[in-house]
Amino acid sequence: MGKKAIVLKEQIVESIAEKIKNSQSCVVIDYKGLTVEEDTELRKKFREANVEYKVYKNTMVRRAAEKVGNMEKFDDVNLVGPNAFAFGVDDAIMPAKIAKDFAKTHPKLELKMAYIEGEFYDAQSLDKVANIPSREVLIAKLLGSFKAPVSNFVYMLDALSKKKAEEGQE
Repeated sequence: MGKKAIVLKEQIVESIAEKIKNSQSCVVIDYKGLTVEEDTELRKKFREANVEYKVYKNTMVRRAAEKVGNMEKFDDVNLVGPNAFAFGVDDAIMPAKIAKDFAKTHPKLELKMAYIEGEFYDAQSLDKVANIPSREVLIAKLLGSFKAPVSNFVYMLDALSKKKAEEGQE
């Protein structure tokens, strides 16, 4: 292997390490068996959600994980076969959520593991994580719970003022 190839590989490893460090999550997906059209559809869904989806050689990811440190689960057991990596930049749960939803109609797609905000999740626990509502849904629910008592209070004040107005007219 020439010096150019070694330098290129080192740059790729460094790039992957930076992605892992700068992302809220990294989901490992076994995409074996997907057609080109299905993979293109999945890439589009990830792109629309600002999730970076890449296919890397497992050895490159292992080396990048070693550089990042404390990522022993990116090992020979979990990184076997063709894997793609989905990096969640804005939303830690979104890559798992998109992949899980896609797998419902494309059973060949398999979520293998994830590194989310410093914690590792195997396929089983990752399935539970993917069911967590998105940040926007949780905020909407929270705001809705704030709005209900305020709306009731305003309605009550309005009813009281109408009652007083009626009493004043009689």
